[in-house]
Amino acid sequence: MVVVHAGNFQDRDGALFVFARAEDIFPILRLIWADGGYAGQLVQLVAGLFSWVLDIVKHSDKPRGLVLLPRRWVVERTFAWLGRYRRLSKDYEFLTESSETMVYIAMIQLLLRRLG
Repeated sequence: MVVVHAGNFQDRDGALFVFARAEDIFPILRLIWADGGYAGQLVQLVAGLFSWVLDIVKHSDKPRGLVLLPRRWVVERTFAWLGRYRRLSKDYEFLTESSETMVYIAMIQLLLRRLG
C-alpha cells in the first residue's frame, strides 16, 4: 500500500491514510510492524480505529556496532530496490498520484522479473 503526501506532512499522520486504504483491501490484516518514528498515540489510535496491533521495532538502548533489528531489513531492502528506478531516484512527478503510480509500476516490474 502506497500513499505519497507533501513533505511538510508528518509520516505519522500520513500512516492513517495508508491504514484507511488498507482496511478494505486487506480485511484479515492484524499486525503491522513500524519504525520508532510511529510510536506514541498512533499505536492506540490504530488499535481503536482498526483493531490492529501496531508493533514498534525499537532500537537497542545500548548500541554496540551494527545490530540488525527484527523486520527492519525488509523495509530497507525494499527502499533499496525502489531506489534503482530512475523515476523514483528523485521527485520528478508533479502530482502525488503520479508518484504513487510509479512506486506501483516499479514493484510490479520487480515482481514480474522475479517470477520469470
